[in-house]
Amino acid sequence: MSNKVLEKALNEQLNAEMYSSYLYLSMSAYFSDAGLSGFANWMRVQAQEELSHAMKFYDYINERGGRVILKQIDAPETEWESPLAAMEAVLEHEKKVTALINDLVDLAIKEKDHATNIFLQWFVTEQVEEEDSVNEVLSKLKLIGGEGNGMFIIDKELSTRVFTPAEPA
Repeated sequence: MSNKVLEKALNEQLNAEMYSSYLYLSMSAYFSDAGLSGFANWMRVQAQEELSHAMKFYDYINERGGRVILKQIDAPETEWESPLAAMEAVLEHEKKVTALINDLVDLAIKEKDHATNIFLQWFVTEQVEEEDSVNEVLSKLKLIGGEGNGMFIIDKELSTRVFTPAEPA
């Protein structure tokens, strides 16, 4: 990859996606421990999605002749005040990832790297879907007050989510 500024930024995003996967796997463990296997499943699928996003960046950097540089992944949180608080943390994290993707798009435009800009458009669309998906779960949790019998209904619904690999870059 001839543009070292973009190569560094793409590597940073790859690391951010790996952290997202790690965070969501930690949340899956939290939900599992709380006896909410559907929430645990939903978060485990989310972790798999984020890992697949990281691999899209990995493959793209390699396809462009760049060098993938993997960095240490910070330890994620392991405890949340409640399932509602955990899902609110997911939304905040996804908003942060959206901002990171938008910054990458801005950088690709500034650097006049049209191929990278096109590559990143998939992630722009994906982030809209990610935030919507989390908002849907949050809306239901808020409707029931984040506790009670409604939790079992939501938990059962979340248990049906399956991982669908993203299309290759």
